[in-house]
Amino acid sequence: MLTRWLRVVPQSALADGLAAIRAELGVPGAFPEDALEEAEAAAAKPVEGTRVELPFITIDPPGARDLDQALHLARREDGYRVSYAIADPAYFLKPGGALDREAHERGATVYMPDGKLPLYPPALSEGAASLLPDDWRPAVLWTLDLDARGELVATHVARRVVRSTAQHTYEDVPDDVAPLLREIGELRLAIERARGGVRLAVPEQEVIAQDDGWTTSYRVPNAYEEFNAQLSLLTGMAAARLMLDARVGILRTQPAPSEKSFARFGLTAAALGVPWPEDVAYPEFVRALDPTIPAHAAVMHEASRIGSGAGYTAFDGALPELGSHWAVAAPYAHATAPLRRLQDRYVSDCCLGTPDREALPGLPATMAAAGRRAGAVDRAVVDLVEAVLLAGREGESFEAVVIDDGVIQLRDPAVRAKVSGSPAPGTTVTVRLERADPATRTVTFTL
Repeated sequence: MLTRWLRVVPQSALADGLAAIRAELGVPGAFPEDALEEAEAAAAKPVEGTRVELPFITIDPPGARDLDQALHLARREDGYRVSYAIADPAYFLKPGGALDREAHERGATVYMPDGKLPLYPPALSEGAASLLPDDWRPAVLWTLDLDARGELVATHVARRVVRSTAQHTYEDVPDDVAPLLREIGELRLAIERARGGVRLAVPEQEVIAQDDGWTTSYRVPNAYEEFNAQLSLLTGMAAARLMLDARVGILRTQPAPSEKSFARFGLTAAALGVPWPEDVAYPEFVRALDPTIPAHAAVMHEASRIGSGAGYTAFDGALPELGSHWAVAAPYAHATAPLRRLQDRYVSDCCLGTPDREALPGLPATMAAAGRRAGAVDRAVVDLVEAVLLAGREGESFEAVVIDDGVIQLRDPAVRAKVSGSPAPGTTVTVRLERADPATRTVTFTL
């Protein structure tokens, strides 16, 4: 997914550039006919299994159709119960079939400002497998019991059939759910902070066409987005624990960033006018950033880059050498987005005690390839948007800070570019824009 969560308004303004990116990077397009036929036949399959009569709801961005999660929250005498239903595309798939093969080729849904290229055909991802309201759907149901402090005390996972009663957005969480979601979310946020987890409420960056050019703005995440994310994080940590205890599974792992990465981030933050105090730990610094302040929002976007090196680690028998995730500050697994990420359905199988031992070893490479493609799309889209933002301003001078050898960070707009002959990192410089070409996604500066 896009690091910067870019949304272009109007989308048609960058249509040609985005089409070129898809062609250049081999982003999957239409599904092959045999996969579509298989998806249509699977979507017509009757849904059978043990039904759970809980009034689940979904909470997603407006207009979303690929609904992976549905939730029900309740109090217990000594804490809380989180019932978290996760879509179960495996119910519809024939292992090794055309649809399964195509999903392994794609690895993950690719997101772009003008739309998405899905992992599964819409007949499943936005139809029979999606937890849309009013229809019974197959799901992997996580029952997570928490104590009064919000700590996980018991986990149960089983395949069930569930029905969502309503589809909500983060702006209209119902009154009978919102207080408890906030209460549990705030407890989990406190636990995250205590263990040293890194929380980034990264704003969505919008690039907006105006009469006299382009500008940027940020959409700040709603608090309920964070609370809902904490439930997903809780489930992923519970999944990791189950797989580690069973000694088979696939984790989302991440090593600690290098000192150079931290130094580069510090220089970038300073360039954007938000210096990182030496006596403040990194998680606390980013936690204190205010996404409603544009400079802080830009720093948060850059902070999302510092946690590089994340990948997937499969294991069977011996425990992995790297079994934790630096930003999460705990063992963790991607488990809650199987309609958009291939490996999540294999995590479900592992946690249910039915691991696909033949498929597990190849998943890290499959997901790494999907990640590289998504990363390349991300970089290309950012380059395109930056070129569009600066087009027509050739000859203007900008203040910048050197953040690495030959790399500068502009303060306004928040653009990063290369420049030859730059002085040492940390130096403030004035640069001249020589070229901003959206057709080639090229921005060139000179000192």
